[in-house]
Amino acid sequence: MMLMPVFVLLSVTSAAAPPPTTHPFTVHDLLAMDRLKEPQVSPNGRLVAFVRSRTDLDANRRRADLWLVGTDGGGLRRLTAHESGSDSSPRWSRDGRFVYFLSGRSEVAQVWRVAIDGGEAEAVTALPLDVNAFVLSRDDAMLAVSVDVFVDCPTLACTKDRLLARGKDKASGRLYDALFVRHWDTWGDGRRAHLFVLPRQGNGTAVDVMRGMDADSPSKPFGGGEEVAFASDNKRLVFTARDAGRQEAWSTNFDLFEVELDVAGKGKPKNLTAANKAWDTQPVFSPDGKTLAYLAMATPGYEADRFRVMLRAWPSGPERVLTEKWDRSPSAISWSADGKTLLAEAEDTGQGALFAIDVQSGDVKTLRSEGLDKSAAFAGDSLVYSHEDFRAPAELYAARLDGSEPKALTHLNASVLAVAETGEVEHFSFKGWHNETVWGYAIKPAGFVPGKKYPLALLIHGGPQNSFGNDFHYRWNPQTYAGAGFAALIIDFHGSTGYGQAFTDSIQGDWGGKPLEDLQAGLAAALGRYAWIDGTRVCALGASFGAYMVNWIAGNWSERFRCLVAHDGNLDERAAYFDTEELWFPEHDHMGTPWQNAASYEKHNPINFVQNWRTPMLIVHGGKDYRVVDTQGLMTFTAAQRMGVPSRLLYFPDENHWVLKPANSILWHETVLAWLKRWTASGAGR
Repeated sequence: MMLMPVFVLLSVTSAAAPPPTTHPFTVHDLLAMDRLKEPQVSPNGRLVAFVRSRTDLDANRRRADLWLVGTDGGGLRRLTAHESGSDSSPRWSRDGRFVYFLSGRSEVAQVWRVAIDGGEAEAVTALPLDVNAFVLSRDDAMLAVSVDVFVDCPTLACTKDRLLARGKDKASGRLYDALFVRHWDTWGDGRRAHLFVLPRQGNGTAVDVMRGMDADSPSKPFGGGEEVAFASDNKRLVFTARDAGRQEAWSTNFDLFEVELDVAGKGKPKNLTAANKAWDTQPVFSPDGKTLAYLAMATPGYEADRFRVMLRAWPSGPERVLTEKWDRSPSAISWSADGKTLLAEAEDTGQGALFAIDVQSGDVKTLRSEGLDKSAAFAGDSLVYSHEDFRAPAELYAARLDGSEPKALTHLNASVLAVAETGEVEHFSFKGWHNETVWGYAIKPAGFVPGKKYPLALLIHGGPQNSFGNDFHYRWNPQTYAGAGFAALIIDFHGSTGYGQAFTDSIQGDWGGKPLEDLQAGLAAALGRYAWIDGTRVCALGASFGAYMVNWIAGNWSERFRCLVAHDGNLDERAAYFDTEELWFPEHDHMGTPWQNAASYEKHNPINFVQNWRTPMLIVHGGKDYRVVDTQGLMTFTAAQRMGVPSRLLYFPDENHWVLKPANSILWHETVLAWLKRWTASGAGR
C-alpha cells in the first residue's frame, strides 16, 4: 500500500477543517483578552519588553508578567512568571542585558531585574516599604524609588515602625488638619510619596531627596516614572510635585524640582518652574543632556488646559515654548536619538495620534492618525508603538519612518478576535451647537442584517473634558452593546478634547447647554444618516460627567428615551462640591465656589428638575468612589423611587469610580444590558 506523505495529509486535514464557530462579542470575550501595556524598546533597538496581563477569574483579578518580542516580529517569549505577584514597569539596563521591573512577589513590592538570556529574577532593592515607582540613572549606577513615608520620619524604618504601632492601637480614629482627607479611592493616612535615591546594587543608604516636602512624587493617583528624570551627568534629579500646602485640594500648580544628589537630603529641592502657577510635568532630557523638555499648561486651577512643549537649556536656561502654535495637547513626549525631533502623543479629532515635532522650528508632522497609537519610541529608522481601535485591543507595531505599511509585532488576541463578531464603525461629523462641526461614531450591531432596524445605545463620555476616542475600552466598550444586538452612538460634544483648546474650554459654566445641544443634534443626524437605527427605541447611558448628563437629560429631554443608565454621576452640583476632593475641578468649571457663584452651580443642576423625571433609570455606583461620592447615586435612586419612576440601584461596595474586578464587570454588563433589553423590547412601556 502506498503511504501518502505526511505534508499532504496535513494539508488535506487543514483544508477540510471547518471554520471556527463565531459568536457576537460579549463581556466574556472582553475578559478573555490579554492586555498589553508599557512597551520599552531595548538600547540596540532590536527587542521590546512589555507587560502582558490576563484575567484570573478564580482570583477575581488580573495577573501580569513581562514578555519580549523582536522589533522584527520574531522571538515572542515570556520573560517573568510568578504566581504570588504581578510584574510591571519594565526598564532596560544601559547595556541591554537586563530588564528591571517592579514586582509584588515578595512581602512588599520591590525593584527586581532579570537577564534577557535566561535565569531567575533577582531582587535589586530590599526596602522595608513598598516601592511605588522607580527610575534608573543613565549609567545604571543609581536608582530613584518612590515610597510612601511620614514626612517627619528620618528613616524608612521609622515609617514602618509607626505603621506597625498604629495597627496595634485599639482606637481607630484619625485626625486631619487639611485636605485631602481622601483622594480618588483611598483615605489619607498621613504619608506622602517621597523619592529616595540609592545605589543600583541596593546595598547603600536610601536618601530622601524630598525631605521635609509635604508633597508627592510621582503625583497621586495616576503619576508614574514619567514624572522623574536623572540628568545626563547623573548628578541631578528632576521631578514633578505639587508643593501647595493647605491649598493642594484646589491647586493644579505642579512644578519641576531639581535636587543635586551629592547634597540630597540636606536642603530643599530647587523649584525650576516657580514662575508658572499652572501644571508643569514630564521632564525628559535630550540625548546630549543639554536640553530639558517638559510639558506645561498656562491656566492655573484647570486640569484640561493645553499642554505646551517647553525647552530649557540645561541647567540654567533660557526657556522657550516650542508648540505655542500647535493647538493640540500632548500627553507624552520623547527624544529621537539625534536630538533633532520630539515624538509626541496627542488626541486629534477622535483619534490618538503620533506626531514628530522639529526641535528647532516647532513644526509638527503627523506620523500616525487612526485609532489610538501610544507608548511610541524610535527604534533605529523605525517607530515602535502600541495600536488599538474600536474593534481590536492593543498590539505592538513597527513602522518605518518613510510611511510604508506598519508591521504587527504581536497577535496576542488573534484567537479571540477570530471568533468574536464585532460591529463595523463609522466616523462622521455634523453641525452641533452654534452650527459648529462636531464628530461622532456610529457602530453597527454584530451580525448586521441590511434592512433590519436596531435599538440604539447612546453612550455619553465622562470628563467632560475628555474624548471617547477610537480605542478599545475595557469598561465602556461599544462592542459589548453591538454584540447584544444594539447599535451604538458616540458623540464628542463641546468640551471634548482633541478638537482644539477653544472647543474644550467652551463649556465652562455651560455643562447642561452645549453638550446637550450637541447630543440632540448628533442623535438627529445619526437617525437621518443611518436607516438601520430604530429612533423609537433609544436608551442613553453614561458614567461620571456622562451620568451627570443622564441625570440632566432625565429632567430636560426624558421623553426621547426608553431608558437611562447613570453610573457614578452627580445629581446635585452644589452638594457635590462639598463631598468631592479635587476642588479645582468644580471651581474652574463653575467659575468659583458655591458661595462665590451660586448661580453657576444651580444653572444646570439636575436636582432642580427631578419633578420632570419619567424615564426608567438604572443607577450604578461604587462605594470607594470619592470623586463622585456614592451618596450622589443614592440620592438619584431616592429621587427616581419617590417620583414613581421604574428604577434599580446596582451598588458595588468594593469598586471606585470604575468597575475593575472581573466578577463585578460581568455583573455590571449583564445588569446594564438586561435593563436596555427590557425597555427597548417591542411593546415595552414605561
